Amino acid sequence: MVTLTGNSIYLRALEPEDLEFVYRLENDETIWEVSNTQTPYSRFLIHQYLENAHQDIYEAKQLRLAICKTGGFDAIGLIDLFDFDPANQRAGVGIILQNEQDRGKGYGKEALGMVINYAFNTLQLHQLYANIHLGNVASITLFTNFGFTQVGIKKDWNRQGNRFTDEGLYQLLNKL
Repeated sequence: MVTLTGNSIYLRALEPEDLEFVYRLENDETIWEVSNTQTPYSRFLIHQYLENAHQDIYEAKQLRLAICKTGGFDAIGLIDLFDFDPANQRAGVGIILQNEQDRGKGYGKEALGMVINYAFNTLQLHQLYANIHLGNVASITLFTNFGFTQVGIKKDWNRQGNRFTDEGLYQLLNKL
């Protein structure tokens, strides 16, 4: 069984050719609130990041994968394992599909399922967690459909303009 290939998408390592895609995604101010970004990234910084993207998850403590439609090479989104902690067998997970027209078609669901399988079966993690803005109903639904449960609320966690919003902490334990 190939872990990172699904029915309609596959996950692959980042390539130098992904520079413009990552640049556009990281500098899209409409999604900064879900990515905890407040400043733009230069092409130079993203180029440097891509040059080091070959690092093993045990070195980098993160793994960022491109989400691609089957039969294509161009990325439509990214899925990350971050804050990788092998001693405690846990990592955070985040996902973003760049274009609105790719959302709601099951690509995120398929990608998240593959990453959960990879994290629990290949990396032998005990748990995954996600930080989700409580107003992001689509993400909450996606993660809870896989068994993530809300274990806490971080009050006034993120500033959006002149107000503060709450963020939920969701957790999935590997029951195996």
